[in-house]
Amino acid sequence: MNVMVIGGGVSGLTMALSLHQAGIPVRVYEASRNVLPLGVGINLQPNAVRELDEIGLGARLAAVGNSTRALCFFNKFGQLIWREPRGLAAAYRWPQVSIHRGRLQVLLFEAARERLGDENIRIGCRLTGFAQRGDAVTATFTDPEGRGLGSESADILVGADGIHGTVRRQFYPDEGPPRFGNQILWRAATDAAPFLGGDAMAIAGHFHQRLIVYPIAPSAIDPGKLLTNWIWQMTVAGDLSEREDWNRKVGKEKFWEYVKSWHFDWLDVPRLIDGTEEIFEFPLVDRDPVDRWSFGRVTLIGDAAHPMQPTGSQAGSQAIIDARMLTQALMTIADPVEALAHYDAVRRPVMNDIILRNRQFGPEAAMQIVEERAPEGFARIEDVISADEMRHISQSFQATAGLDAQTVNKRPSYVVAKP
Repeated sequence: MNVMVIGGGVSGLTMALSLHQAGIPVRVYEASRNVLPLGVGINLQPNAVRELDEIGLGARLAAVGNSTRALCFFNKFGQLIWREPRGLAAAYRWPQVSIHRGRLQVLLFEAARERLGDENIRIGCRLTGFAQRGDAVTATFTDPEGRGLGSESADILVGADGIHGTVRRQFYPDEGPPRFGNQILWRAATDAAPFLGGDAMAIAGHFHQRLIVYPIAPSAIDPGKLLTNWIWQMTVAGDLSEREDWNRKVGKEKFWEYVKSWHFDWLDVPRLIDGTEEIFEFPLVDRDPVDRWSFGRVTLIGDAAHPMQPTGSQAGSQAIIDARMLTQALMTIADPVEALAHYDAVRRPVMNDIILRNRQFGPEAAMQIVEERAPEGFARIEDVISADEMRHISQSFQATAGLDAQTVNKRPSYVVAKP
């Protein structure tokens, strides 16, 4: 068996490293000529960190990320609603790691080059289409300028080319643009003084206006500061007029009027934003769940399979789990077509559920409840929402997302390295 992976992002590179670990030959095709450390922060949940550790990347991940030990919800006045332990502090055997997405990408890319060899990492190869004939899949490619690069074949093709990917579009040509969630995210990473102990992720506000902030690495310049990821997310009117692009830079004046009064005793939000050099704008989008990922010898993983809103820090983590579960299916089921169908049947219903749950605010629903019950703030959070209600909201999402600590700790490995 040999596999073509289309896309050199987090899901595609994890897929390639997992297949290599299992002894299955694999080639990666990435449209860009350069793999650059682009983007801002991302959270990897313990279930995903476990998988990267089992690939042998745990130490590298720890060196470039930040171990998150708490998740805190606040109202728009900065009053604490709920604090819960995360990662190692929540009895997982693996941490929750907050990391710069670009650094994670480079980490995975370098590991793939080391293990697979440069000849199996084809950069500057943009997929234009594919066809299944008999027991093979043949894909055609161009370079970034549109010049033909010919075709190549494999037993299996895995589409890991994202929300706008060619693989998904060939199966769903009439799907149209992504679904706009009527919210915009302004995102950045900047050096800042530690807050809440330097190992917490904080979410403040409510459904229509909220701040998400967490450290992702030590500062490269100031030893007393942390590289801190922040997101200002807000409901807006109108339709999606521009394609989402993490590289679109904007000025803070687009949302400054709304955030300028958010001075908390644990964080001065205007000061944090005012000290940021580059801010990126991104509309909140996803796609409706589909009823099939696998078509014969071709399947989808990551954002190509289940593009979702980033509620609950799930998108990147679930993409990693996709790769590991698909590798397990290919290791244990002899017929590749049956293996892909099995992966689809087991994995897709869970991800489709998470797509829909994320539209309902996921574990952050408690913040909206508090806003509705106590819009002017509170003296005691217990008078607004009970600990039992908070616990139920949190545990319900964790169970659906496969984040229960006992489940993650006790589950057998998805992939066993080939001797």
